[in-house]
Amino acid sequence: MRLRRLDVVFAVLLLAGLAVLADWLLKEDISGTARAADGDTLVLDGAHVRLKGMDAPELAQTCTRDGKDWPCGREAKAALAAALKRGAVACTFSERDDYDRPLAQCTVAGADLGALMVRQGLAVAFGAYHAEEAEARAARRGLWAGSFQRPAGYRADHRR
Repeated sequence: MRLRRLDVVFAVLLLAGLAVLADWLLKEDISGTARAADGDTLVLDGAHVRLKGMDAPELAQTCTRDGKDWPCGREAKAALAAALKRGAVACTFSERDDYDRPLAQCTVAGADLGALMVRQGLAVAFGAYHAEEAEARAARRGLWAGSFQRPAGYRADHRR
């Protein structure tokens, strides 16, 4: 009986140690060439990395500007792709999102990609970048030049 308790204690300690190790590995920095998967996700070293602190329209999402629909999701992806062409991307991982993608703060040529996307009005603040969103909203940039559904609401309404 005592052996089984030790086995359980050992297994729990091993799992806790693995969780700490996984968390430590997730905080590793990574850099390299990346491509845009959509307006808030990039592909770096073959992994999909979600930009932390912001939320961009989904690829299929449309918004309204000047009384007309415009492909805001595709425009967000194009803006992120253009930013990624400036050079190597450096990302610092912090946690995982609901889809188990790593969340990271990423920079290119010294510019924070999340801040850049929100400041352009092609993403909304989602835990960070509130000043950048206020600036974009005041200048009526991107999404703020018309009407749009917040990306989280769009995803909820368009679940597959």
